[in-house]
Amino acid sequence: MILDTFLAAFAMVVVYVILKNTPLKFHDTLTVPEQGIVILSITVILFVVFKTYSGIIRHSTFTDLIKVALATFSMALVLFLINIVHVSIIGEKIFLNTSIVLYVLLTFTLMLLFRVAVKESYMFLRKTSSINTNKRVAIYGIDDNTISLAEALTHESNFKFHLVGFFADKVSSNQYRILGKPVIPVNGNIKNAISKLQIESVLIMNDTCSIEKKRQLTEAFLATGIKVYNVPALTDWDKREQLEHEIKPIQIEDLLDRATIIVDTALIKKDLEHKTILVTGGAGSIGSEIVRQVADFKPKKVVVLDQSELSLYYLEIELKKDFPELDFVTELADISNMYRLELLFEKYAFDIVYHAAAYKHVPLIERNPHEAIYVNIMGTVNLSIISAKKKVRKFVMISTDKAVNPTNVMGASKRAAEMYVQALQQEHGIVTRFITTRFGNVLGSSGSVIPLFRKQIAAGGPVTVTHPDIIRYLMTIPEACQLVLQAGTMGNGGEIFAFDMGKPVKIYELAERMIRLSGFEPNAEIKIEIIGLRPGEKLFEELLNNTSKTQPTHHPKILIAKDKTGNFTEVKELIKQIITAATTEQDLKFIGLLKQLVPEYKSENSRFEQLDHTIRHRNVNKTD
Repeated sequence: MILDTFLAAFAMVVVYVILKNTPLKFHDTLTVPEQGIVILSITVILFVVFKTYSGIIRHSTFTDLIKVALATFSMALVLFLINIVHVSIIGEKIFLNTSIVLYVLLTFTLMLLFRVAVKESYMFLRKTSSINTNKRVAIYGIDDNTISLAEALTHESNFKFHLVGFFADKVSSNQYRILGKPVIPVNGNIKNAISKLQIESVLIMNDTCSIEKKRQLTEAFLATGIKVYNVPALTDWDKREQLEHEIKPIQIEDLLDRATIIVDTALIKKDLEHKTILVTGGAGSIGSEIVRQVADFKPKKVVVLDQSELSLYYLEIELKKDFPELDFVTELADISNMYRLELLFEKYAFDIVYHAAAYKHVPLIERNPHEAIYVNIMGTVNLSIISAKKKVRKFVMISTDKAVNPTNVMGASKRAAEMYVQALQQEHGIVTRFITTRFGNVLGSSGSVIPLFRKQIAAGGPVTVTHPDIIRYLMTIPEACQLVLQAGTMGNGGEIFAFDMGKPVKIYELAERMIRLSGFEPNAEIKIEIIGLRPGEKLFEELLNNTSKTQPTHHPKILIAKDKTGNFTEVKELIKQIITAATTEQDLKFIGLLKQLVPEYKSENSRFEQLDHTIRHRNVNKTD
């Protein structure tokens, strides 16, 4: 405010000096000093009205320029009006019109130049001080979004990047400059383009090129020792965080070729808004993401149930911070405890249940099969019985592709859970809609391959792969949960919805790519070690069994698997026997019963293969 007032006073003095020795004479209604005091007082009042002082000068924008223009040109209007009124009453002018015009133009010019000078000086000093400490980076692409990114890097002081130029494919000359930075044509020759800019890193923004193009660029840049950073698309920038935290080293998830998933948010909102929702396993990888996505649809209340107190604690902190308006409660409970579940259902009167609680680690469950029976089967039985009893509107169960033609206890236990809720749906008087969703591996979930590879690479290797030909279907956690919510709006009850997971990924190639992304050469600097298939593991996962028939839905990524539905009485009786045998840890007995319930369950690389030999021998004898 003081600086702006000083500039206005200086402009006034300059105008007086310019006009003093000209034929133009100041009016004598007021003395020149008195005129100066009046003009300066009006100027200060207009500065206050238009808040020309409210901006931070070094971060001046076009909005600040408009404020200055409005304030200064309003001065002219006010001073001219004073002249007009004084002439009409007294017959004389107070101010010389020429002096008003010169004063306003000079004041505006001085204030504008002052702001430009401060801003440019600040930018020069910041660049000078950071040029040796910040990473020298180039941006790939010259569209509107990448230029917006460049402006953010150039004008913000807290970034660890110093922008030195752009790379572009569709440019034939290196004479172009944007924001004063050179635009270097790539035209298929990364090494030649890099040689013209001394950079350490390159930023690639989402949506500026295809996944395949991004993969090629990443491998080419990494091969020359240039680190690659991924930047979210402009529309995805998280407004709660600074952009600096959104710019991260490119990850394997950014290079997997997956089509964008589109869901009907209006339909999901209609399904979830003002509802009381239970999410079991709600502190786990899938469950917690379901909670986050459900929170966006304004539910009445969300109850997050999990048996991990630490995970619940951390999730509670996150939800309070990120979703302050969400009415939620965390409940520490085990779904195999029927009495505890009954109390919770009585207390909250749930409208919808998302059942994500499960044990899923194949080798661990193969060694402790009774735990899969307690949680994956008995827990599902408990929840489904109470849901049906309390007439819960909808019960959505999260299943797995390992339930298809299972080769391990985990997959077989999930298939048994699928069969139970399918059969229960057919019972008379059931109003709850039981819906099953089935998908493959999710990227970054606890216990999954990508976090394991990251730890192994950070430790210097080796990266362990069970088989050179093993493949898996992969999907991100948010994508999987989006489809879970969408499938939940579709089901009439009894369906198994299988998700289109896209193309399967070869795990060996995944390991190679992750090693390169970390700046190392596979099998030279970081070794890939083949350790053999683990107990219960198979080379290829499936989303549908050999006898399944499918039908499409209105969503291109969701299919309905028409698996055979068993008789509820028979399924219930077998599951009862399985649970009873599991409580006494009679492993061979309850696994044998599980194979009877799920005939397609054939153990691989497991101690339970002997049961398959026994069953096969028994069937041969029956045939004879």
